[in-house]
Amino acid sequence: MAYLALCVLAQACVYRINIQQGNYLDQSAVNQVKEGMTRSQVRYLLGTPLAADPFTKDRWDYIYYLKKGRTRHVDTRRVIVYFADEKVSKLDKPSDAEAAEQEKSLSQIKNGRTY
Repeated sequence: MAYLALCVLAQACVYRINIQQGNYLDQSAVNQVKEGMTRSQVRYLLGTPLAADPFTKDRWDYIYYLKKGRTRHVDTRRVIVYFADEKVSKLDKPSDAEAAEQEKSLSQIKNGRTY
């Protein structure tokens, strides 16, 4: 029994780092991307894509992942930009409602408030 209590206590003392990967996708920057923009304009707004497939050069994937320390909650975002003739032809992004929920969730994680 004492061994179990010691294990639980030791588990509580372990520091777990925040894991953040990819480009932070600011919703206002994502909303500025429009059809007809050039690759350099998109790169200026969103940064370098996390996943640029050498076999599909007309698609850029922007992925963001954040897991804060001990929590099991993970914040992820994904935006896909499609190009035709070196200009944006299509943009797959979360809806405004999904984006608002993600912003709320992300701000709670960054401020240390978790579910």
